[in-house]
Amino acid sequence: QVQLVESGGALVQAGGSLRLSCAISGSIFSIYAMGWYRQAPGKQRELVAAITSGGSTYYVDSVKGRFTISRDNAKNTVYLQMNSLKPEDTAVYYCNRDSRTAPRERLFYWGQGTQVTVSS
Repeated sequence: QVQLVESGGALVQAGGSLRLSCAISGSIFSIYAMGWYRQAPGKQRELVAAITSGGSTYYVDSVKGRFTISRDNAKNTVYLQMNSLKPEDTAVYYCNRDSRTAPRERLFYWGQGTQVTVSS
């Protein structure tokens, strides 16, 4: 069974940076397009960044130029570098397969996520 373990969240001031990590076990990680998602209180979970097996990336408009997604297939890990953080980036961040290409029933079980809180 695939396990997703997110880490790296913290409380930071606006303008700060964080690097999130997602370790994936139990799957052939390198073949999947992966994504980072976030869910703020009272809002639906949204895809904020994705990366294909070949390294092509996608970003939602609100994080373009500030967030960078990357992957290390040898370590079965996907990263999200977040710079110039804003209070509106506050959310629980999760990783999973890229929902733009994987149907809902093919997504992995969601991990616990990692909390990012940006203070103004």
